Amino acid sequence: MINEQLYQNYFKALLDGNREACFETVQSLLEQKINIKSLYTHLFQRSMVDVGLLWERSKISVAKEHLATCMTQNLMQLVYPILFTDEHLEKKAIVTSAFNEYHQIGAQMVADIFEINGWHSYYLGANTPINDLNKLVQELKPDVIGISVSISFNLPNVVSSIEELRKHFPKTHMIVGGQAFLWGKNYRYKLEQYPLVDCILTLDELETYLLNFDKPTINETG
Repeated sequence: MINEQLYQNYFKALLDGNREACFETVQSLLEQKINIKSLYTHLFQRSMVDVGLLWERSKISVAKEHLATCMTQNLMQLVYPILFTDEHLEKKAIVTSAFNEYHQIGAQMVADIFEINGWHSYYLGANTPINDLNKLVQELKPDVIGISVSISFNLPNVVSSIEELRKHFPKTHMIVGGQAFLWGKNYRYKLEQYPLVDCILTLDELETYLLNFDKPTINETG
């Protein structure tokens, strides 16, 4: 459903701040009953990556990057009536951005994919302090904790968060992901020392992880 011409028209409207055109594109795709994961991957995620590249190359201003981000977050709300229509499992996930990480769309997408797959997800947004995350995990007792990180210099915060959470919740599964791991590959290898921690970089990988969640894995044995 999302061909190159549609994407380019949407992306231009996003950069122009044309909310009406972007809304019409997303609404039309939803009316055509597009797969939500496909919508997230091929429209929202792709456009935000392209926006980030333009900003890194000084092709657009911080203001335009913020405008595109806020518009995308608003457009994602059009999906929410669909998220909560199916029956849910007795599974819970807490999803957050890493401490000092202010990019949150990736984490929001992950939380929504949990919902689409029948989980109850608790999305915390950006820059969640580890002490507060600890308290919420203690209260909700989730099956999975997800931590997203987009900026590579925040990768050490992910590792320290994992180590802190492990002190209190040694048997809780954790997933980490985000654009930062595309550049910080050494951190991906470092995560292998932690049992029950998986690095997941795409929404396809996340769905596979959820389908196999209750099956034992090599990483689970530590």
